[in-house]
Amino acid sequence: MGKLEVERIAFIGGGAMGGAMIAGLLSQGLISPQKIAVGDVRAERVAQLRKMHGVQGTTDNLQAVAGAEIVVLAIKPQVLPQVLTELRGRIPSEALVLSIVAGATIATLTEGLKHPAVVRVMPNTPAQVGEGMAVWMATEAVSPSQREQARTILSALGEEVYVTEEKYLDMATALSGSGPAYVLLFLEALTDAGVYMGFARPIAEKLAWQTMWGTLALVRERGEHPAVLRNQVTSPGGTTAEALQVLERGGLRALVTEAVWAAFQKAQRLGKKG
Repeated sequence: MGKLEVERIAFIGGGAMGGAMIAGLLSQGLISPQKIAVGDVRAERVAQLRKMHGVQGTTDNLQAVAGAEIVVLAIKPQVLPQVLTELRGRIPSEALVLSIVAGATIATLTEGLKHPAVVRVMPNTPAQVGEGMAVWMATEAVSPSQREQARTILSALGEEVYVTEEKYLDMATALSGSGPAYVLLFLEALTDAGVYMGFARPIAEKLAWQTMWGTLALVRERGEHPAVLRNQVTSPGGTTAEALQVLERGGLRALVTEAVWAAFQKAQRLGKKG
């Protein structure tokens, strides 16, 4: 991963995801803090980011984007219309705009900003600890060098996958974007099952958390299909086989598919509104 060869990158929005992106870029030495500007309406958050990272900060978004070669939109969807109006025609013509705003389509961004070079990203919350999954696409106006800049930024947050059609971003919203919530719900359920059996909650939490963490690490390390690893745990006529039979009988696979599909359809409906 190469350094970001830019003189100024502006973050519009300094919340959890914007702050995570800044921290990721700085921790990997991809850019110096003096080249990062943050625009956020909350003066206390601007001051906090200045103190934490040594970046420039302002409550004036126009001041933040002035002279920027990359502008990252890291705001909440409900404030996007206001920000689009504020920045329309004011972003430097050669700049790359990278948006992580949920549900904001390429058309909404390019038309709202009157700016053609846009990358739309669907990240997820593990990006806050450098273990994110980002799916992204770029407009035709984004140059090859700007695509590499986008890839460098997203790689600082975890893994990234480039797609060529916007429908895949809606799919990613349902799978990897919302995915942490599904995983956390299962972790909750596993913990509650431990408590139901009689474990004290702190012990049940530790057993469930480390089991999930360790299993994912095993999948990553071995590189084998999950079914192969699952079969290694499942002895004929044993306790694991008994538990899996209950999960299959309850329709776990079908229910997960149905839930992700529902999220996908919702993402499509929200995209049409945006």
